[in-house]
Amino acid sequence: MPSQFFGLNIAYTGLLASNAALNTTANNISNVHTEGYSRQQVNQQAANAIRVFQTYGCAGAGVETLSIERIRDDFYDGKYWDNKSFVGQYDMKQYDMKQIETYFDDDGKNAGFQTIFDKFMVTGLGELLKDPDSATAKSQFVGFAGALTEYFNGLAGNVEQLQKDVNQEIKLKVDEINSLAGEIATLNKQINTIELAGSKANELRDRRTVLLDQLSEIIDIEVTETPITDSNNPERETGGTRCLVKVAGGQLLVDASEFRGLECVARKSYEKINQTDIDGLYEIYWEDGQRFNLYNAAMTGSLRGLLEMRDGNNGENFTGQISAIGMTPDGRQDTVSITVTKEYLKDLNKCNLSDQGGIINLGNQEFYYDSWELNCTVDGNGEATYTYTFTLSDHEKNSTRITNDRVGKVATIGAELRYQGVPYYMSQMNEWVRTFSAKFNDILTSGVDSNGNPGTYMFTGKLATDDAQFQFPSGTRFDTGSNFSVNVSDDSYYRLTAKNFGIVTALGLDATLLANRYDAGDGVEQNDLLTDLRVLVTDKNKLDYRGASASEFLQCILSDIALNAAGANSLYQTYKDISNSIDTQRISISGVDEDEEAINLVKYQNAYSLASKMIQTLTEVYDRLILETGV
Repeated sequence: MPSQFFGLNIAYTGLLASNAALNTTANNISNVHTEGYSRQQVNQQAANAIRVFQTYGCAGAGVETLSIERIRDDFYDGKYWDNKSFVGQYDMKQYDMKQIETYFDDDGKNAGFQTIFDKFMVTGLGELLKDPDSATAKSQFVGFAGALTEYFNGLAGNVEQLQKDVNQEIKLKVDEINSLAGEIATLNKQINTIELAGSKANELRDRRTVLLDQLSEIIDIEVTETPITDSNNPERETGGTRCLVKVAGGQLLVDASEFRGLECVARKSYEKINQTDIDGLYEIYWEDGQRFNLYNAAMTGSLRGLLEMRDGNNGENFTGQISAIGMTPDGRQDTVSITVTKEYLKDLNKCNLSDQGGIINLGNQEFYYDSWELNCTVDGNGEATYTYTFTLSDHEKNSTRITNDRVGKVATIGAELRYQGVPYYMSQMNEWVRTFSAKFNDILTSGVDSNGNPGTYMFTGKLATDDAQFQFPSGTRFDTGSNFSVNVSDDSYYRLTAKNFGIVTALGLDATLLANRYDAGDGVEQNDLLTDLRVLVTDKNKLDYRGASASEFLQCILSDIALNAAGANSLYQTYKDISNSIDTQRISISGVDEDEEAINLVKYQNAYSLASKMIQTLTEVYDRLILETGV
């Protein structure tokens, strides 16, 4: 049978349990406003009863305090992380789309496209139509044309700067991922050190959850935690766990106390994807040299939003089928011919391929290329075949030469990102500038000036290296559906961009060189050529830009921007509301409720007082037993 003093031990266990509960309640109250803190509770159970060999069988042995654990629902954490990555993604998009919208906006405060274009083709051309031979009117007209080119130069510069800013922010996000991953790996080690000894690392787990919250906004995460078992006895759990954090659709970032670092490597000038890309755009690699799967569709988070803004091409990347393999005349470099069927690849006005060389994927094998040319051949049935021929770099860049087994396989350059980011808007500006300049110059060069001399073209592009300008000779012109061959190095309108858009120097110095009529035999008052220029502005049959006229460029671009901005704003707000709702749900489980803790305080205080009263009562019993009982 149990000792006469057994009751004192029972009361003592109750005192310990109540004391632990009071201390835990105090800890909860102290951390009521601590970010990420999870409410803790004491887990206790009745101690194993003692067999007393009496008719009543067993005697209760008091209470055991098993552990102090945090209250957390992993289900809501997972839902929160999944949703938070979309919040980060659309937060980046809405911020950057506001900037693009500001650049293109024409609100009357800042002169935008419509204001400048109307001065050029309405005000300036209107004055010239009144007096076609006026040197003053011509000079004013050329001046307005110069303002239009400067507008596109500035606009392209602004959008280019945005790409540069976004690129730098990508690097900051990668650095932040590395920092968070390192902290999470360290916490994993500390948690296992404590829990292998039998305790619960509640505060460290809360800290890890806060870091995972932050990481989930940058990139999508998948977190799994499995118990570590004894290798000699798989049924026995050691108390430690293995925590894995995967990102970007399943790429391992953290494995217990180890993590894989990421690094940004700037592209070289001959590794550009788009003609309009700035130098030094970052590619992301794992620290072991493996390429990070940057463009997989499963990736979300602010990093995804930044990448889509920096590289979004509306799904219009280069893609085609390899049709032939060859060599340059000297036999030192390989060539590859690729047949394309996408409409945007058949029109060089829409082309955004790099003119400085790049990397092309030929049947899942990457090669460097130096240059390319586009050929169009039309058969007897009027069917046109468009073929790009790339000259691959020599052995210094390409360690292996291309083989004939590549024929028939798919060739691609860059990723297909179905978002309208910086490359898309740059490409749209270039398309308008090229199309408008070609049509405008064609009309001018088909007429004569006031002195009867052949008209000179007005719009050209400035070379980046010196003050020279592109000439755009007739031999490099192309028309969709007719035979032509254009090399990337030719002075074709492909070389003209919004950034280098300019006025021919000679016309800028002497506006009287501007043609104003078709026939030299007509009088100086003849303005038939100028009339055709005016028609060019509104007649879609003369100049078709995305099914609209030349003057509707801004409406087309702003409609894209408005849709993207509205979509980003709407989705950001939607996911943010969902995120707040999920966070409210998980806080309702893991958060500290002041009223509930106040009730617990009274409850555990009473339990402590009763346990103390029990000890006092037993003390009186033992006094009577020991001091007043005897011989």
